[in-house]
Amino acid sequence: MPEKSNPAHPNASTQGSSASKSAPTSATAQSSATAPRAIAAIIPAMNEADRIAATVRSTKQIPGVDIIMVVDDGSADDTGVRARRAGAEVVTHRKNKGKAAAMMTGAFAIRNREISDSDPGQHPDHRALLFIDGDLEDSALNTAPLAEPVLAGEADMTIAILPAQKRKGGGFGFVVGLAKKGIAELSGFEATQPLSGMRCLSREAFDAALPFAAGWGVEAAMTIDVVNAGLRVEEVECDLHHRVTGKDLKAQMHRAAQYRDVARAIVVRRLRAKKQRAQLARAEKEVSK
Repeated sequence: MPEKSNPAHPNASTQGSSASKSAPTSATAQSSATAPRAIAAIIPAMNEADRIAATVRSTKQIPGVDIIMVVDDGSADDTGVRARRAGAEVVTHRKNKGKAAAMMTGAFAIRNREISDSDPGQHPDHRALLFIDGDLEDSALNTAPLAEPVLAGEADMTIAILPAQKRKGGGFGFVVGLAKKGIAELSGFEATQPLSGMRCLSREAFDAALPFAAGWGVEAAMTIDVVNAGLRVEEVECDLHHRVTGKDLKAQMHRAAQYRDVARAIVVRRLRAKKQRAQLARAEKEVSK
């Protein structure tokens, strides 16, 4: 398929095949000389005792992974205990703080490790940050293709495109549609699966996305922020399988929370963009006087 761009936005995405889609890069994209050479896998998890051990064991098989950090986000079961037994390092939130907070906890723990491992005065060697959902079980190994473009210096963030799931479930697409439209409006990037949580980021991309949007808005906000920072974003097909949300009352309440968080993240960035445009207009007006 020939590449095509979206002229509707200054940060319009460049699209290739269905297997990989990327946003354009600027000079800020990392070169292979500065690309990370190792991977830290960060697994936010809450009440995943039945699945976390298999997920950790599978993650161990990903080439380049030298740290697996599970963030037990206030689980009521023994998620943390089973993750540690399977070989992961575990950081525990005593109370549930939400996915975004768990992701940041893991990433900052990795950063602290990298700084402490560096010699005085030496710039720490930052790892690529591979975020993996706790319910992937044996398919976690298949997130490996996400790391390859980041380690090669060809991308700053990669996002997994999942196949149709084996188990039936899912909602009516309201949250996905909201996230897709918001990302396209505010960054020009046409996301295939805007809520995909499996991502690999360079440290530069992680910093560009800070502070993370709260709760379930983290993925949509991350894409907007990283693209608008001029960094390269690619989507990569990965054969991943996880628990599918059902259609009962609990599932609908979960989707309502997702919709709330995604909408809030988009509104915050829409207002931010409006403020930046106003500041730019005032600056141009002053120059023209």
